[in-house]
Amino acid sequence: MKAMILNSYGETAVFEQADIPKPTVKVGHVVLKVAASSINTVDTMIKTMGEDLGGLAPALPALLGMDFAGTITEVGADVEGYQVGDEVYGCAGGLADLPGALAEYMLADANLIALKPKNLTMREAAALPLVAITAYEGLQRANISKGQKVLVHGGSGGVGHIAVQLAKYFGSDVYATGGGDKQLALIEKLGATSINYKTEKVADYVEKYTAAQGFDIVFDSVGGENLLNSFEAAALNGQIASTTAMLSLDLITAHMKGLSLHVVFMLIPMLHNTKREQHAAILRHLTDIVEDGGLTPVLDENSYDLTQVGEAYARLSSGQGMGKVVVEI
Repeated sequence: MKAMILNSYGETAVFEQADIPKPTVKVGHVVLKVAASSINTVDTMIKTMGEDLGGLAPALPALLGMDFAGTITEVGADVEGYQVGDEVYGCAGGLADLPGALAEYMLADANLIALKPKNLTMREAAALPLVAITAYEGLQRANISKGQKVLVHGGSGGVGHIAVQLAKYFGSDVYATGGGDKQLALIEKLGATSINYKTEKVADYVEKYTAAQGFDIVFDSVGGENLLNSFEAAALNGQIASTTAMLSLDLITAHMKGLSLHVVFMLIPMLHNTKREQHAAILRHLTDIVEDGGLTPVLDENSYDLTQVGEAYARLSSGQGMGKVVVEI
């Protein structure tokens, strides 16, 4: 089968077309014909950093691509609820010892997939799994409930634009930060109140939108040093969910306000082969939410095919895109 692989890692590494064996079905897995695969920041990190990321990078030659949507062609033993011809989506490869989706066919653990939302195209469905599972997990761990005030940092980004929509769907009053006219317009379109973090200070928008009480939940898809802004914006005994927390940080504010910090690293089930069925359950709920009209992925305006995967990675890395970058196989 045709695939795009990496024979080296690094800034100058290039994807090369190759003919590799089609995967063989095994117990608890399905083989699917890949229709589309979306690119996430972690994919670009693996491409450029490789072994420096420890156990995240597959051995060379590497077949990347975590997210996918496609059609099942074979069903392994002990797999229930799926049959040949089912259209599915998930995040199940391109990491460690799991071959990825940048190929015509893919082997996927049945505990990492779900039936694709009927009202989405394959391209749209492929844009969801990693970012949507991340947003869903973060909001659920922060105990989101109806009527809360939720702040999303990076509300127009891959994870952020999903968190905005899910928080709205769960009945919260949602606010989100962005740094440009396009970003702020998208946030408003998604139903949240936009905040320009370049011109508005945290104390000012906390006063403006919460009467200085702070937000019940802060979903920080920016992370890093921005967590200090999240601590400042949170209410007493508030909840913080972050996707990026690999740094040393002063926790005095978090302590004095009694904050709870939830670090979301959605790759854990894939990396450690533990509780993978939780991802399938989340994806099934996300399918229901999408079909109920509560969630729609935003896609970048550019389209790419399998041979253009290098251009697609460059598009995401450039920061010039708006919405998820998707490769159609």
